[in-house]
Amino acid sequence: MDRPIINVADVELQPGAAAFTATGPAAERFEARMQLIGLRIGAQHLGYNITEVPPGKRAFPLHNHRVNEEMFFILEGSGEVRIGELTYSIDGAPGCGV
Repeated sequence: MDRPIINVADVELQPGAAAFTATGPAAERFEARMQLIGLRIGAQHLGYNITEVPPGKRAFPLHNHRVNEEMFFILEGSGEVRIGELTYSIDGAPGCGV
């Protein structure tokens, strides 16, 4: 295991996996770069990743998880997250960017 501490500036993000990539005309709306970091910080029961979404894009098509939860920690910028039937605005803390 690497150090159980990670600086997001040191994480090399990769294009999203093909399984998460939209196809056809919808593909223009989706783009994300990500890196799994859970094992790097010693996580044993939770999965963690860092996902970067360019302005005006969406990370993933609408989906849900049956056995796990997601948490969003916004470092910079703003956007929306859909949870069930509701949509919430989310913003990063001023001056908290990478």
